[in-house]
This record gives sequence, C-alpha cells and structure tokens, in this order.
Amino acid sequence: MTTSTKNIVRGINWSIYGLMLSLVLWGCDAPSFQGDNKSWKIYKNSRYGFEFPYPSHWQEVKPDNDDGIVFISPQKSSVQIRGWAGYQLFNNRNTTRNTKKSINPNFQNIQGISGVMTVEIGETESKIVIRFNQGEVKYYWQGKAPSQEFDDYYRFFYYIAENYRLPQ
Repeated sequence: MTTSTKNIVRGINWSIYGLMLSLVLWGCDAPSFQGDNKSWKIYKNSRYGFEFPYPSHWQEVKPDNDDGIVFISPQKSSVQIRGWAGYQLFNNRNTTRNTKKSINPNFQNIQGISGVMTVEIGETESKIVIRFNQGEVKYYWQGKAPSQEFDDYYRFFYYIAENYRLPQ
C-alpha cells in the first residue's frame, strides 16, 4: 500500500470514527439540564483561578486546602461533579523511558484550550474526566455517576466540562 493510499484509508477511518462518536453522543438520553427551572451558578477557585458551572441546588463540599471543590446531587449522592488543580511535580523533559506516554489532546473547552478527556466505565461507577496542562499547573474536572445511569448524565457532564474555564 502506498503512503497516499494509507493516508486516505486513515482519513476515512477517522471520519467514520467521528461520525460514530457523534451519533453516540446525540443518542444519549440525558436529563434536561439547560431548560429546567433550576438556576446555575459558577464556581471559581480562588487558588488556581479555574471555573465551571454547576446546578445551584447541588451540595457543595470544599476541601481544606482550596485546591478544588465537590458538588453532590441532592437527588442521589453518588452523582457528583468536582474540579481541582495542582502543581506538576516534575518537568516532562526530565522523564525517563519507563514513564507513561502522554495522550494527545482530544477535547477543547469553549475558550479553545485543548485538553485530554477520558471516559472510564466501571462495574459500579463511571466517570468523565478532563485534564488540562497550563504552565506548571495541571487542571482536572470530573463528573461521576453509577454505571447503570451514566448514559443519563453524560450530556449533562459534557456540558459542564465544555464550559470549564482556565485562567487567562
């Protein structure tokens, strides 16, 4: 197979993957989160400056160190959203060959900042996690729910993740 043929096949494969992912995301049956009567607030972290929207009626749990926050659904305590940040402990240039390779960015927030999104499906609990690196700081956001209900919350979590903002 020639290089140009390989590139065409690779492009077709990525197009099919993108189409399938779009169909899966649009097919999720999420609870209504934008049009309901509940209001939204913006959490802004005073230490690291990141922010994201959250439903105003969710219970807030702050850690002592002000690295982040957890919000818990009043209907089900196993449904949570959280955001946190911390300084990287080492510089990527000093890593050895035995360290895990980084994943290429596959997610972009509304600011246009690229990060890495992972979806972890477990037996009892599933979560969507986004990670951003900015200078020496690593930023994280996570939404988690019981695995049996995760598809009901996916679009809700994705909406919040998309609106996660980093300091400029």
